[in-house]
Amino acid sequence: MAARLLALLGAITISFSAIFVRLAEVSPSTAAFFRPAYGLPFLVAIALLQRGTAARAPRERLKAVVAGALMGVAFTLWNHAIVAIGAGLSTVLGNTQVVFVGLAAWLLYGERPTRVAMVAVPVVFLGAVATSGLGGGAAYGEAPLRGVVFGLMNGVAYAAFLLLFRSLGRGRRLAAGPLADATLGAAVVTLVAGLTTDPGFALTPSWPAHGWLAATGVGPQTIGWLAILYALPRLPALATSVILLMQPVLTVVWAWWLLAEAPSPVQLSGVGLVLAGVALLSVVGSARRPKPTDDVPVPSPLTSGR
Repeated sequence: MAARLLALLGAITISFSAIFVRLAEVSPSTAAFFRPAYGLPFLVAIALLQRGTAARAPRERLKAVVAGALMGVAFTLWNHAIVAIGAGLSTVLGNTQVVFVGLAAWLLYGERPTRVAMVAVPVVFLGAVATSGLGGGAAYGEAPLRGVVFGLMNGVAYAAFLLLFRSLGRGRRLAAGPLADATLGAAVVTLVAGLTTDPGFALTPSWPAHGWLAATGVGPQTIGWLAILYALPRLPALATSVILLMQPVLTVVWAWWLLAEAPSPVQLSGVGLVLAGVALLSVVGSARRPKPTDDVPVPSPLTSGR
C-alpha cells in the first residue's frame, strides 16, 4: 500500500511539470536548464545522506551522466513542444516513448513485436497525427504540426534515456545517486544548448518565473522522480502502467483547468488514441522476449513520468 501511494504521489507531482514550464514563461532552453539545475543540489544532498548504500563504480556514474545528457535533450525538445502545442498535448505526445522503447528492443535485442503491438503502434501514430488538428482552424496551439514533431522527437530522446538509465541496475534502493548523476548530465547539455542555440536563453533569475522553475526542480525532478523510481519495482506491472498513465491524463486536466488550454475535438480524439495505444503497450508489452538461451540483454517494457 505504501509503495502504491508513493507511486501516486510521484505521478501527480510529475504531472505538473509542463504546467510549471508554461507558467514560467521563459524560453524552452531556459526552462530545460533550470529544471535540473534547481533539482541537482537536493538530489546530491539526499545521495550524500545515503551512507549505507554501496559506492558506485566510476563507469556506472559516467553512464548515468550520459543517460542524463539524453534526458536534457528530451527536456529541450519537450519544452519546444509545450510552446508550440501546449502543456497537455505535448505531455501526451511525449508518452509515445513506450512505442520507441519497443522498437529499440526489436531492432537492438531481437525481440519480436507482439500482435497487440502490431495494432497499438499504428493507433498511437494515428493519434499523434490527429493531435496536430489535421490543419483545422480550431486546433489548439501556436504551431500544432511543429508541436507534434517536437513531441515525437521528445519521445525518441526520452526512450533512449530510459533504456540507458534502466540498464544501470539500481536495484531496490533509493535512486538519488544515479538520478543526481543523470541530472548533472542534463544540466550540462541544456546549458550548452541554451548558450549556443537559443537567443532567448537567460541565466539571470527573475520573479515569478524562477519560482516556477524552482518548483520543477524540487517537485517533478526530485520528489516525483525519486518517488516513482523507489515505488515502481515494488508494484505489479499492471498497477505500474495504470499509475503512470495517470500522469499525461492529469496534465491535460491541469492544462484545461489552470491554463485554459482547449484542444479541438480532433485533437482530443488524437489524445484518446495515443493514450489507448500506450495503455495497451504498457499493460501487454510491445515485444516478445527471445528465448532464455539466446543470452541477449533485453530491457523489460517500461514507461515513466517526466
